[in-house]
Amino acid sequence: MTTAVASRWLPFPATAGNVRLYCLPHAGGSASAFRAWIGRLPGVTVCPVQPPGRETRQKDSPHTSMASYVADLADFVASGEGPYAVYGHSLGALVGFELVREIARRGAASPVHLVVSGCPAPQWLTPDDPIVAGMGDAEIVALLRTLGGTPEVFLNDPRVLRLILPPIRADLTVKNTYGYTPGPPLELPVTALASTSDVRASVESVLAWQEQTVRPFRGHVLDGGHFAVLEQENVTLAHLAAALRPWS
Repeated sequence: MTTAVASRWLPFPATAGNVRLYCLPHAGGSASAFRAWIGRLPGVTVCPVQPPGRETRQKDSPHTSMASYVADLADFVASGEGPYAVYGHSLGALVGFELVREIARRGAASPVHLVVSGCPAPQWLTPDDPIVAGMGDAEIVALLRTLGGTPEVFLNDPRVLRLILPPIRADLTVKNTYGYTPGPPLELPVTALASTSDVRASVESVLAWQEQTVRPFRGHVLDGGHFAVLEQENVTLAHLAAALRPWS
């Protein structure tokens, strides 16, 4: 991959490692969600991915469909060399799953592991998502408060909201318009992290990711809500280290 392309998707300097871990954020999230993980997984190059429309890519138009998001991301990920893994939280988990399937369709090198969290398995019937096209800013802010994970000081600052609401709307549109198409199970190990009090993803629905692979599956349950994986870094990093140990 060219340096320019890599720097667009990966805003932080890379550390040395034997396997890359691409980290895909939740709806409205950015690479900064995973910045604290860099350098904390021995043998692993943690690569927080920056979707368009936020932070260092503020001027880039965010994707509003899963197909365009995944195609754009696959162009970047499939151009790399050496072993890599994919981790996604919430919407990022679905993006990671469809990314793996897109890379397989292209005949490119597949990741060695997929890790997902805070997201029901794609074949699972989920609660009705609010249709973002009919939501005002205040309704989206109320939804963010329900999920947690967004500092209240941001939600009360009109200047910040002008920056964060467009990518949040775009990402929620990706989720609203996503339709799971059944296909062959993945030919790679999968690890799923669930949380006991996640209002958007029950433990049972997250552990149902086991149905999406013919390779080894591990499921872990954390105490907490939708963002427990970010709030309990040490626990999450321990699970990631175990999942990637054969390659790190």
